[in-house]
Amino acid sequence: MNEKNKKPFVLAVVGPTASGKTWLGVELAKIYGGEVISADSMQIYKGMDIASAKPTEDEKQGIPHHLVDILGRDVSFSAADYVALANEKIREVLSRGRLPIIVGGTGLYVDSLLENVKFSEGGSDEAYREELYAFAKENGNEALHARLAEIDPEAAEGIHPNNLVRIVRALEVCKVTGRRFSELKKESKLVESPYNSLILGLNYENRQTLYDRIDLRVDEMVKTGLVEEARQLWQESGMKTAANAIGYKELIPYFKGEASLEDCISIVKQETRHYAKRQLTWFRRNERIVWIILDRFDKKNEILEKCKKTIAKYLET
Repeated sequence: MNEKNKKPFVLAVVGPTASGKTWLGVELAKIYGGEVISADSMQIYKGMDIASAKPTEDEKQGIPHHLVDILGRDVSFSAADYVALANEKIREVLSRGRLPIIVGGTGLYVDSLLENVKFSEGGSDEAYREELYAFAKENGNEALHARLAEIDPEAAEGIHPNNLVRIVRALEVCKVTGRRFSELKKESKLVESPYNSLILGLNYENRQTLYDRIDLRVDEMVKTGLVEEARQLWQESGMKTAANAIGYKELIPYFKGEASLEDCISIVKQETRHYAKRQLTWFRRNERIVWIILDRFDKKNEILEKCKKTIAKYLET
């Protein structure tokens, strides 16, 4: 047995939104006796069901799903928090003799977990953090992103200008530690992963096929109560955490009577397509991902056969 196969095997299914990750994760769990561990930064919150495409009981088909629907919407949750919880769940699943299957589109969570990133105890500076958020509110996320680019160009390159939480954290770490965030991140990856992991990535050769699926999914979300769910979140909490989830914040102009529902839904579709593009940009950096190009297959069972062959080949080497 080689060194790789001495480690516990963990399977992951990643890809952009609306690519079919939930379906594939469940089917593979049925085949290999697995349990799903979510890697979705929004499905973890309670009450945010429709826009986050949280799997329904029917979609789960009796397969246990972990790290879904476990936190209140006012609780902050970091990648470090995710890694700690996911490692705990992996140990539990393995102890039952079952296969952990990581399923989700939050690339930071998946990479941090499977690359065994050790997060720095860099400390915090709440006053400085609030100052950064206030600066962004007054001058825009782009301006704060530019500040990070001056201090740590490498970190800025890897963080999208819209990801305010990560921009603020990177700047905070730089200030507290006196070192570049990107340097600390590299050091954090020097410890070998405890897992033997295979990552399957879902994508479409024809980008328009994915975009059409996104549009159809948003239409389905509206039919199943997206607007009502978003209105309730807005009335209860002014969106707080939910403001980060596409499908909620875009509807606020409609609730305020400033825009039509049709226009707001169009923006939800547009923002979701942009999000899918960002997800793909993130995942393409990971050379370990084995891509399953979905529009090369006519039937779902052909996709499953391809995955089974890929898994068998990986475990043999």
